[in-house]
Amino acid sequence: MILSGQVRVNGQVVRELGTKADAAADRIEAAGQVVRSEERHVYILLNKPPEVVATMADPEGRKTLRNCLRGLAQRVYPVGRLDYAAAGVVFLTNDGDLAAEMLRDWGNLPQVYQVKVKGRLTAEDLERLGKETGARMRMIRQPDATRGMRGSRGGQVGNFWYEATLRDSKRDVLRRALFAEQHPVEKLKRIGLGPLNLEGLPPGRYRMLEEKEVDGLRKALNEKPKTPRKRNA
Repeated sequence: MILSGQVRVNGQVVRELGTKADAAADRIEAAGQVVRSEERHVYILLNKPPEVVATMADPEGRKTLRNCLRGLAQRVYPVGRLDYAAAGVVFLTNDGDLAAEMLRDWGNLPQVYQVKVKGRLTAEDLERLGKETGARMRMIRQPDATRGMRGSRGGQVGNFWYEATLRDSKRDVLRRALFAEQHPVEKLKRIGLGPLNLEGLPPGRYRMLEEKEVDGLRKALNEKPKTPRKRNA
């Protein structure tokens, strides 16, 4: 077909065997028909380390997600955002339809964070902050809490970890509320995004999601958050 002049690239007849073209960027025609390349969709779960920009490129030259995706042939893009200093779950894909659906219904996906704050929150603090920010908070096992520090009144002071389950942009609301309470956030790690979690995935590593996991993510996007019933006064 090439030798007989039936192949065109961007409107130009190609007659040389072995000529290269990019099916994603060039218009390729064979015998008058446009050749379309169907890209295989991939879905990736990445455990982002702290101090990595959650994009594929950074004008300031900092490390990006691309540094964590060595060996990946497909071009993928992250969905949603995660702060430079934060760690944890990042979802990447080349499926534009799913990415658009996720961004549209992002508020339907519960997100689970491990939050390290300055000082210690009481049960009353957790309940009050939960009501103010819409987050469910609880203390968790302390992986690296500082022990043995003494406060000005002689009481023991430490920096403690908590688990917060929230939706949409409530993460920033929670951060501001903790700062106002004089318990600024020192570390932040997202360990869950909808049905996805970091179990068995070391920092800086990624894995391909199975079809059933992607189906679970689609299902979670279509589940509307439950609105708590109002009690009669």
